Amino acid sequence: MIYAKPMTIREALPQDVTSIHGLIVELASYERAVDEVLATPADLQASLFAEAPLVHAHVAIDESTDEIVGFAIWFVSYSTWLGRHGIYLDDLYVKRSERGEGHGRALLSRLASICIENDYGRLEWSVLDWNEPAINFYRQLGASSLNEWTVNRASGDVLRAIAELG
Repeated sequence: MIYAKPMTIREALPQDVTSIHGLIVELASYERAVDEVLATPADLQASLFAEAPLVHAHVAIDESTDEIVGFAIWFVSYSTWLGRHGIYLDDLYVKRSERGEGHGRALLSRLASICIENDYGRLEWSVLDWNEPAINFYRQLGASSLNEWTVNRASGDVLRAIAELG
């Protein structure tokens, strides 16, 4: 596919962590949750570049400026129904000024390719129900919403309380 701007999509490198962290803060601001970002660049460094990392990242680079303008952070998931692994995309973000240039599409394409290369059964992600631009973007790609599913979360004191039930 021909994109509006020359770009590179590649695996994140240790020197990308500061840029990725900055984009995570931008994403959280867009999602009205910047106070919830507790991760530091050091946390990202430790997670993404551990000896056997359980989370991965790809970056979109605008070749005209050599600037990281987007990222995808993901991990391998598993479907008991398919009996196969998949990818769960935790975050996909492209700088507001770079949207519409093909970076998000290229990042998703790379993750879909990883699924195909590894015989994974699916690529999944969540999107906030009010984020119409993202919902429309994903629909244009042919992705389907699983409206009958509700995301649940346990963290902090609730997580500790559940752990103590055992």
